[in-house]
Amino acid sequence: MNFQQELETLIRARYPILYIVTSEETRVQNLIVPIAAKRQKKVFEWSYSTGLLPAGTSFQSQKHRNAATKDPLTALDQVIDQVEPAIFVFKDFHPFLTKNNFAVIRKLKDIALHLKNSYKTVILISPTLEISMELDKEITLLNFPLPSREDLGVLLDGIIKDLKDVKEVKIELDDAGRERLLQGALGLTLSEAENVFAKIIVKDGRLSGDDVQEVFAEKQQIIRKSGLLEYYATSQTISDVGGMAVLKDWLLKRAVAFTEQAREFGLPAPKGVLLLGVQGCGKSLCAKAVSSLWQLPLLRFDMGRMFNSLVGSSEENVRKAIAVAESVAPAILWVDEIDKAFAGIQGSGGSDGGTTARVFGTFLTWLSEKTTAVFVVATANDISQLPPELLRKGRLDEIFFVDLPAEEERTEIFRIHLARRGRRPEDFDIKALGTASEHFSGAEIEEAIISALYDAFYAQRDLTMDDILQTMSQTVPLSKTMDEHLNRLRSWAEGRARHASVPRALTPAKDHRRMEF
Repeated sequence: MNFQQELETLIRARYPILYIVTSEETRVQNLIVPIAAKRQKKVFEWSYSTGLLPAGTSFQSQKHRNAATKDPLTALDQVIDQVEPAIFVFKDFHPFLTKNNFAVIRKLKDIALHLKNSYKTVILISPTLEISMELDKEITLLNFPLPSREDLGVLLDGIIKDLKDVKEVKIELDDAGRERLLQGALGLTLSEAENVFAKIIVKDGRLSGDDVQEVFAEKQQIIRKSGLLEYYATSQTISDVGGMAVLKDWLLKRAVAFTEQAREFGLPAPKGVLLLGVQGCGKSLCAKAVSSLWQLPLLRFDMGRMFNSLVGSSEENVRKAIAVAESVAPAILWVDEIDKAFAGIQGSGGSDGGTTARVFGTFLTWLSEKTTAVFVVATANDISQLPPELLRKGRLDEIFFVDLPAEEERTEIFRIHLARRGRRPEDFDIKALGTASEHFSGAEIEEAIISALYDAFYAQRDLTMDDILQTMSQTVPLSKTMDEHLNRLRSWAEGRARHASVPRALTPAKDHRRMEF
């Protein structure tokens, strides 16, 4: 049953007061009017600025205006006085449903009892939910869904039709481009989608599938307004990630899993992935690269923003952040260093009154139950801080272990970073650099090149091979100072996680001859 059918069923069943949570008043009203016409009912709409008017009355018209009905109590009296079957749509009525407005609340409760024996229905439309305890049993709550791909397709086709004869505008949309544009627009309201399509046309004089970044910019506005998530604009691509062939292949196979064709094939949207491993080996870089590969917006989930001193506020912040992420789906939610975010869960009851445990529980429940296309990329460095509940299959699709890069991967990383800084990799003995950088992480290789560039710039000459080798000889890799931690990670990952790269053979322990003295 779709929303329109459900709404009509409730109206026919004489549910007295319906509360629809949405900011799209026009879309809801466009559904109500045909239902009313089918049931031979009139439709009236109310707002604090206009009072009670027949639906569809223009804002400028004064013919049906009744200033007295701007008062909510007077407007509700009109609902009772109306004899003929009707639907009354009250817009932004939520400020009058707070506990201080006891007169309005009581009147609405009286009306609910009256409407059950009539052919009238009151529909409240509001972007936020505000119901007083007295009205809990009288109001039926409905969540209005955001526009579907079909709704957005109808909007886009209408825009293209209107611009068909406009010579100044070029429409360059093939099937793939149209799919990318509609995919990117999912999560926007019809008004927001119409605005961003108009912005693209006015800005470029054309409309194509390559304009999907402009759609992401519109979603960025929604995320900024929430104040809980950070929209992460990234220029990194999957080619900027050195090595990790297995992880890249896994991600590439899921690049088309958010399409309608995937749903028809029987595929669910991917849930998420946990990247566990050594610091500086490209876990965060992978999260950014996925955004470019899949052409989806990247949202950074900062757990520090979630925690609030007020009891219950932290859990509410998590729920709000999740709601924002779902509202712009399909999207990628990046939870960086999740092990630190949820450290101390076991002792949460004594240290913070159980706040961390409750926040973690809220997040875990959502991971298990979510149906929206929000792909979670979580990164972690320390497995001892990870709760076992997070690692259970079903919450995330896969756990990948990101080890130090092998020699071939280090060679690739040198090539990437030299090219990024305007140097020709062919001018360097890349293979020798890969061999000399044993035990180095990707971040340490990048830092070695940057340090060598500083030395060369100070000496007023170009970068040489010796500069890089000299810098590396002065660097003690983190893997040597944290050797025990790295070995513990590797032994834990063996059999529990997939290797992001081709797994290397474990070095057998050497036999030592025992002698007695």
